[in-house]
Amino acid sequence: MSDLQATEAAAATRSPRAVLFALAMGGFAIGTTEFAAMALVPYFSADLGVTEARAADAISAYALGVVVGAPVLAVLGAKLPRRSLLIVLMLAFGLFNTLSALAPDFRMMMLARFLSGLPHGAYFGVAALVAASVVERGQRSRAVARVMLGLTVATTLGGPFANVLGQTVGWRFGFGIVGLLAAATALAVALKAPADRPDPGANPLRELKALASRQVWLILITGAVGFGGFFAVYTYLASTLITTMQAPAIAVPAMLMLAGAGMTVFTLVAGWAADRNPVAAGYAFLGLGTLVLLIYPAATVSLWTLAPVVFCLSVIGGLSTVLQIRLMDVAGEAQQLAAALNHSAFNVANALGPFLAARAVAAGWRFPSSGYVGAALSLAGLGLYALMLADARRSAWRGSR
Repeated sequence: MSDLQATEAAAATRSPRAVLFALAMGGFAIGTTEFAAMALVPYFSADLGVTEARAADAISAYALGVVVGAPVLAVLGAKLPRRSLLIVLMLAFGLFNTLSALAPDFRMMMLARFLSGLPHGAYFGVAALVAASVVERGQRSRAVARVMLGLTVATTLGGPFANVLGQTVGWRFGFGIVGLLAAATALAVALKAPADRPDPGANPLRELKALASRQVWLILITGAVGFGGFFAVYTYLASTLITTMQAPAIAVPAMLMLAGAGMTVFTLVAGWAADRNPVAAGYAFLGLGTLVLLIYPAATVSLWTLAPVVFCLSVIGGLSTVLQIRLMDVAGEAQQLAAALNHSAFNVANALGPFLAARAVAAGWRFPSSGYVGAALSLAGLGLYALMLADARRSAWRGSR
């Protein structure tokens, strides 16, 4: 029996639902710390003796860790069994979040947040590959979407819960509980994920071959630009509610939870749609996302008109599942690096969208103008998506001659 056959046989003995749930637990832990850090800024800034503006640098440090860690750890872990790599990544993630909870000063907090971000992209990339391996080929998108559900549920519940902890028992518990979630994930993966053998031909140089593929780069750029539209609006949603709309304080967590609920729904829709027609699904998510973002500024006249728009903001998030599966199809033998890079690209979007929206606000436009910035990014992503598909068709035509 070949190594591939052995891996498939091991996967067949496991319940796909149990495997996907174990992998989604890691997504929940990662999503909780990512959104909790934003919610806990007022609390750890005061305790560590820095301004809130300075404390927000800890969020950027985490994002930088994701961008750096995803390709580096994916390449370095090329020769490890995927189950073992997932366990190591989650244990490291738990350790670094525990260090965040114990940070005695802001300098150590910055270091701990950067280290916490390192396993993020590599975990999601490898988890997507494992999820796809335990289901039939026609169900891969739904499997990847279910892993991402952990992240979307964290957006709805994990972040707000961490904020409650910060207000009641202290901000350190908000990070500390993530350490426990990561340890529980490592145990669940050890028990439920299929045992596998590393590919004997795997090595860092083979993984780096993904960087030579034009299709891989076009996919990553599409995600970095197209999904930036979501973050352009999401980052300034609270500011829009408080400053522009003068909404009551309770409206902020309510709208953030509504956005998280929309993310959960559209992640499930994305898995279903991408399994049926991935090309059309990508066009639909980017096209509808552009439309929603264009409507957003006009919807800020009242909470009743804003609520459905906020719920639908996450339609762009369906792009993540479409691009993740496409990366699997074009990356050849460099699967691990390509899958991890998808999450680096989406963290570039997390930086690009707010940066451009901030320029609009600094130029004198009100916070709702972030919707126009987001629409421009989403529309640019739509153009890049079309370019990516045209390039794939051209390459296929040349290869057939």
